[in-house]
Amino acid sequence: MTSPPAAAQAAGALVAHRPMLLGLAYRLLGSLHDAEDVLQEAYLRWLDVDRDSVAEPRRYLSRVVTRLALDRLRARQAARETYVGPWLPEPVPTDPSPFGPLETVEQRETLSTALLHLLERLTPPERAVYVLHTAFALPYAEIGEVLDRSAADCRQLHHRAVARIADGRRRFTAGPAEQRRLLDAFLAAARDGDLARLTGLVADDATAWNDGGGRVSSARNPVLGAERIARFFTGLYHHRHPAVRGDRIELNGAPALLLHLPSGARFTLSVAAAGGRITGFYLIGNPDKLDLLPG
Repeated sequence: MTSPPAAAQAAGALVAHRPMLLGLAYRLLGSLHDAEDVLQEAYLRWLDVDRDSVAEPRRYLSRVVTRLALDRLRARQAARETYVGPWLPEPVPTDPSPFGPLETVEQRETLSTALLHLLERLTPPERAVYVLHTAFALPYAEIGEVLDRSAADCRQLHHRAVARIADGRRRFTAGPAEQRRLLDAFLAAARDGDLARLTGLVADDATAWNDGGGRVSSARNPVLGAERIARFFTGLYHHRHPAVRGDRIELNGAPALLLHLPSGARFTLSVAAAGGRITGFYLIGNPDKLDLLPG
């Protein structure tokens, strides 16, 4: 049994690396609740290990967290078939960020709703290699130690991951300032019921995903195309819910809106953009994913 001083020392090591480890687990799972559970399990394992034999706690803990997250990811993929409607990652407020400083473009992009949604296309090993190499700049040899694979195998997994998400990534090249401009312009046009202005802000082949999880009323299939999306949001803001309030918020390192409906339901709205138009909308209303947001 671990003594109290030893437990306190173990907890201190985990706390020192907690933001990075939480960011790693969240990027792998797209759920802060699941990421917190993974860190708790990692802590229990860290208590039982001979810590004097661990030369680099950060590397050891990263390996444990990655493996636990991948086990959870595989189990969740099997259960996803019963989820009602599209599944989107759990939005996380990042001002301030629970994942530590978001100092690079890669750190912000790999937290974005758009990219996390794309990462669902990957196998668990592909996702792990992509996150570890892109977000944390780990060399392939070190990633191989985490996954019990060769460096060459990890390099190939990363190449496959990049190829599988390449088309989607080209659809959200705009930075936060441009996303904010387009989001504000879209919201104003939706409130005015201006279909022509709305349609002009949206790419012809844009997609709107709506995650209600069967808990709130939402579109159960993606809404495709500029005109259909414009009509969908005009109905949401102008006809069905004229008293919708939208509060600015930063989620996943990007500008977003927290929408309050007269019914009491809440939704988060974030966008992806490229070429001066919105290419993707991410509307999340499942209350299980919003309980960490301000009221």
